[in-house]
Amino acid sequence: MTSLDEDILPPALKSRLADADAGVRRVALIALADEQDETLLPWLIAALSDADAEVRAEAAQRLAGWETEAAVSGLVHALRDGAEPVRQAAAQSLSELKNPEAGAWLLAAADDGDAFVRAAGLRALRELRVAAAAGPAIGSLSHAHAAVRREAIGVLGWLKHREALPALADLATRDADAEVRRAATGALGLTEAGGEEGRRIAQPALLAALRDAAWPVREEAASTLGKLRLAEAAPALIAALDDDYWQVRLRAARALGQLRARAAVGALGLALAHEISNLRKEAAIALGEIGDVQARPLLEVAESDVDPEVRKLARLAKARLGAV
Repeated sequence: MTSLDEDILPPALKSRLADADAGVRRVALIALADEQDETLLPWLIAALSDADAEVRAEAAQRLAGWETEAAVSGLVHALRDGAEPVRQAAAQSLSELKNPEAGAWLLAAADDGDAFVRAAGLRALRELRVAAAAGPAIGSLSHAHAAVRREAIGVLGWLKHREALPALADLATRDADAEVRRAATGALGLTEAGGEEGRRIAQPALLAALRDAAWPVREEAASTLGKLRLAEAAPALIAALDDDYWQVRLRAARALGQLRARAAVGALGLALAHEISNLRKEAAIALGEIGDVQARPLLEVAESDVDPEVRKLARLAKARLGAV
């Protein structure tokens, strides 16, 4: 470890950071972080090697927001810590990076042999949109650990990586892990960047996902179909308005509004009577977006709903009829 210059430390912190009591050191570390002084950063990084796991976890947490190579490298090293809270704190801090330049310091972690390190590296790279991350992400789509596959999907989705569409479509329908299927289903929304060929690949997978055994996957499929405005999906989305889970029905209603699916007016009218008020709200909004005058009597009934927000949305939707 590089020697630390104690002369730059605030006098009140110097002795406390070296105190035999781990609790004193941890509180001193918090005070040190509150200084927001980059010249004191080496002390935070050094604390990642403290003998006490709680102090190391505190250091990892307090390094969030620092985007220097030394800080990022220290956090990546902490991903291998023997204490779970330290690893988790380091992973969380890395995920809060905002500067794409930090991506270069994360690429090795995203291709690491340790599953936790690899998943954390991919997670940290996701929103940085570093093009070079596509390589390790694609290589991780077949990883044995579901967490790694999920994070790899996230990277490719944020990059809108067209070449990954066939693999994502396969994961959306065939992966053994429901959360992986859900993530892949959502990532298929990148078909907007894949043109007609991308839509051809995504549509069958999304329609299959709308029948998945896990309701969160069905919910994600309905949402993605709406975002992509796949008109051919309207019949399947109308059927989804009868799903066992209201969350799926809600997303299906929203999607049908986005599709301006006139064939859905009757089914959406039934949704206006559902016991879940959020679904009734979404149905009213969708009917307004569709703009079919046949929805008028349905919306007039909804104007007497027990929920004032439903009544308001029904009035607004009725005002749009014929104007869309």
